[in-house]
Amino acid sequence: MTESDEEQQMSDLVTRLSNRFPDLTARVVGEVVRGIHRDFEGHRVREFIPLLVERIAERQLSRRVCYSSAVWVDG
Repeated sequence: MTESDEEQQMSDLVTRLSNRFPDLTARVVGEVVRGIHRDFEGHRVREFIPLLVERIAERQLSRRVCYSSAVWVDG
């Protein structure tokens, strides 16, 4: 996988996750995805990084949405 392919996959991932989490802005989703992706810099094996980023981002974004909903209801 080339660096360009991986960047395209990250952009596609931001779009998918933005659609999945409409309560969060695309900017927030992009920051989460790119932050996680940066954590994998320097790793030699790149094939599974997009999948790992997606799974980690889904968990983090789900927590954000749950937290925001709880604060909104309680607040």
